[in-house]
Amino acid sequence: MLVLALLFLVIPIVELYVIIQVAHAIGVFDTLGLLVLDSLVGGWLMKREGMGVLRRLQAKLSTGELPSTELVDGFLILFGGALMLAPGFLTDVLGMALLLPPVRAVARRLLARRFKTTIISRGSASLGDVIDL
Repeated sequence: MLVLALLFLVIPIVELYVIIQVAHAIGVFDTLGLLVLDSLVGGWLMKREGMGVLRRLQAKLSTGELPSTELVDGFLILFGGALMLAPGFLTDVLGMALLLPPVRAVARRLLARRFKTTIISRGSASLGDVIDL
C-alpha cells in the first residue's frame, strides 16, 4: 500500500518535471504538440495491436485452444493504453513500449514467472497445474 501511495505521489511530480524541462528546451507549444502527437500515435498503435490480438484470440478459440497468451497480451495492451492516458512523457514511453510485441513478450514471461512463483509458494498448485504462457 505504501508503494502505491509513493507511486501516485512521485510519478506525477517526475512527469511534471520532465514536461517542464522539455518545454524549456523546445518551447511550450512544441511540447504540447509533442504530447498530442504521442497520444495520437499511441492510440493508433493500441488499436492496431488490440485488433491483432483479438483476431489471434478468436482463431485460438475456434480451434478449441486456450488463448492464454492472447489474454495476457490483451491485458498488457490495455495497461499500456491506460499508461498513455496519463499526461507525460515517461508514462507514454512505458505505455507505448508495452504496445510493441517484443516488449510484451518479455513482460509476459516476467508475469508468468511471477505468477508461477506466487502460486507454487502458496501451495495451492503444483508446477504442472500452472498454465504456461
